Amino acid sequence: MNGSAQRTLLITLTGRDRPGVTSRLFTTLSEFPLTVADVEQVVIRGRLILGVLVAYSDGTDIGRVWSAAERVANDLDMEIEMSTGRDKSAPSHRGRLHVTVLGAPLRPDAMAGIAGRIAAGAANIDRIERLAHYPVTCIEMDVSGADPEALRAALAVEAAERQVDVAVQQGGLHRRAKRLIVMDVDSTLIQGEVIELLAERAGCLDEVAKVTEAAMRGELDFEGSLRERVALLAGLDAAEIDYVRDRIELAAGARTMVRTLKRLDYKFAIVSGGFTQITDALVADLGIDYSAANTLEIQDGKLTGRVVGPVLDRAGKAKALERFAREAGVPISQTVAIGDGANDLDMLQAAGLGVAYNAKPVVRQAADTAVNVPYLDTILFLLGISRDEVEAADAADALHSGH
Repeated sequence: MNGSAQRTLLITLTGRDRPGVTSRLFTTLSEFPLTVADVEQVVIRGRLILGVLVAYSDGTDIGRVWSAAERVANDLDMEIEMSTGRDKSAPSHRGRLHVTVLGAPLRPDAMAGIAGRIAAGAANIDRIERLAHYPVTCIEMDVSGADPEALRAALAVEAAERQVDVAVQQGGLHRRAKRLIVMDVDSTLIQGEVIELLAERAGCLDEVAKVTEAAMRGELDFEGSLRERVALLAGLDAAEIDYVRDRIELAAGARTMVRTLKRLDYKFAIVSGGFTQITDALVADLGIDYSAANTLEIQDGKLTGRVVGPVLDRAGKAKALERFAREAGVPISQTVAIGDGANDLDMLQAAGLGVAYNAKPVVRQAADTAVNVPYLDTILFLLGISRDEVEAADAADALHSGH
């Protein structure tokens, strides 16, 4: 079978799923001089679709193979389709891509639009799988023959029109190799902005909020805007930091995300334009491996209105990501960065995968992909981790811990 085109037989079995169907078909096929070229199996609501592509040489009695496969289908009370052909396909140099679609809800017109864009790019959908049905519906597609940048651009337009999130990533080992997650804190890992919570206690919320918004949109230099806002906190009792820390709320799904990734031996890091007086508690609570943030200066039990040392700004966040990757022994290409503001841009662009999470428009446009649903654990789906896998691992942990 060394010719340019192999003879092939495609066998498709459809019917009620039960144990042993796959084993029974392959046992029958093993009686013939065939090689397995491809296999795909899907079960939907108890209905099995099993496709097997086998290759054979010119001397093979394919009629006997056909009859034997039909007998298997009849015995199992399943429908069978078979077709012969020649496999002339050459390996695609453009490789495989994962296209992940998130919707709440996910409607048929969105899937139609996305599938249409893939087809318009002369690409093919090889596999479709559901990774989650709540809190969002997540569908993942394996796509071959597409130009990654062109497909990403086309699907970004479609996603905006259909009000869904679509991520395009390199397939296979490229995605599975991601081992370090680096995340922004304010309005990403936690709800709200710490400096605004402190400003509320200091009675200067309106002034601080205006500067924060302008800085997040990228209209102001981050370092200057941070120093300006911190100066407004001068004289605030340091005990108010404890008050704010106790009222911090994690983003929905944050614990699930960190717990799941840590269980899978990912390293997890946080980088914040906020303050170590808050992030240190998050590190201890969630078991985070690395962190970097600014530190509020405190003298005689009160905030001075200054920060200690250099400000961790946009460039500083990217440098922190690089430092964490070195410490973890992980190449930059195997990192994921998650953020929402303009000061996250360098970090998102430096990482192997940059995710804009409920982000400002300038950030969504610059990141590799955007997630706009209010559930942080949906980022697990971008890494190919399904909701069923998360829940199975949680159940196993609960069983082992005796809860």
